[in-house]
Amino acid sequence: MKPHQLTLAQASSAIAARRLSPTELLDDCLARLDALNPALDCAIRVMADEARAAARALDDETPRGPLHGIPVGIKDIIDIAGLPTTCHSAQRLGHVASADAAVVGRLRSAGAVFPAKLATHEFAIGGPAFDLPFPPARNPWNRDHHPGGSSSGSGAAVAARIFPAALGTDTGGSVRHPASHCGLVGLKPTYGLVPRDGVFPLAFSLDHVGPLTRTVEDCALILGVMAGDDYTGALNHGLRGLTIGYVRHFHEIDQPADPEMAAALDEAARLLAAEGAILRDIILPPLAQFAAVNRTILYAEAGAVHEHWLREAPEKYAAITRRRLLPSMFVTARDHVQAQRRRGEMLAAVREAFTTVDILLTASSMDPACRIDDADAVERTYPRQARTPFNVTGHPALTIMSGLHSSGLPLSLQLVAPAFAEERLLQAAAGYERASGWKDRAPPL
Repeated sequence: MKPHQLTLAQASSAIAARRLSPTELLDDCLARLDALNPALDCAIRVMADEARAAARALDDETPRGPLHGIPVGIKDIIDIAGLPTTCHSAQRLGHVASADAAVVGRLRSAGAVFPAKLATHEFAIGGPAFDLPFPPARNPWNRDHHPGGSSSGSGAAVAARIFPAALGTDTGGSVRHPASHCGLVGLKPTYGLVPRDGVFPLAFSLDHVGPLTRTVEDCALILGVMAGDDYTGALNHGLRGLTIGYVRHFHEIDQPADPEMAAALDEAARLLAAEGAILRDIILPPLAQFAAVNRTILYAEAGAVHEHWLREAPEKYAAITRRRLLPSMFVTARDHVQAQRRRGEMLAAVREAFTTVDILLTASSMDPACRIDDADAVERTYPRQARTPFNVTGHPALTIMSGLHSSGLPLSLQLVAPAFAEERLLQAAAGYERASGWKDRAPPL
């Protein structure tokens, strides 16, 4: 097995046992990036020299922990000292970060190396756009298709086995969307668990930073460094005794899912029950209400961030970004207050659900990835998802692969836990991962 094919955990074990050096791992990952990036456009800046210098310095060190010598891709709205943070936009081409983002600093201290800044949808709100300084990332399962967003390059790079892990951000689902479309594990932690200092904001009260990985164990390892805790203790505890609430109405009534996506969710519920979980149906507020609250708050807060550029240089945005941001200029303080009031009611409803269940099972995306060049399909499918509710409530939510569509593209599901119950969430995800066997499926590259 070549080094780039190793999971984060496998590479970490090999480095700790001196069977693999950080430099050997990095060089193989960079060769993989060099071979695939022209087709996938997942990286917009490669820092090969800086990463090699960092890896060489780590070669002879006593390993600092599980991320020692591990290459991690960084979404380009997250600061790395001395490098541009462009947000994939002409508005920010001249920007250079003066310091590492807090989460980058934590990863660096743990021995991670950073070979590339990765593509994103512009300012984490646009879609795949062809009128920007950098091309949009593409899906490794089929490069004619959308990889999900806005952490599009992060999803593409990890799915393509270029890097073992990458960081993304999630305001309405932007870590979990590429995880859904690229067949990965994508985690939005509890709001506030991972620091956001040095991350360009989209909506202050909805933004999260989270990892994309190939396995649940890898997710637990990198989250431990990001959040300063150990999340691996329950990974092997299994599903027996967990009560899982199946939120069927999200994908059966609110936004009827592709039949193959719906069937994969039912099969996942059957499998969870076979592994010892107790399944019961749960009703939450309708998806449309969650989406309206998220949209109003996001517009209000994004408008505060982008007001100057919208007034002074609107032509520098991609057309899709400009179209999505312009409504922010018309959201009133009254709208924002009413949305926050309704948000409190929705938070109470989800908290109430967790008095009777340990975990929620829901859809993530309602459809597999559409073609990247079909603007109408992108606009139609992008909001067809059940990720937004948990940005509104702040609960930790994880997306994981649940099968393959007849088109050859990944299917997915979402698991959600009470606030700050990431260990329980990862326990459930690891149990499903072992039982389902999907983690070893890779794009045909």
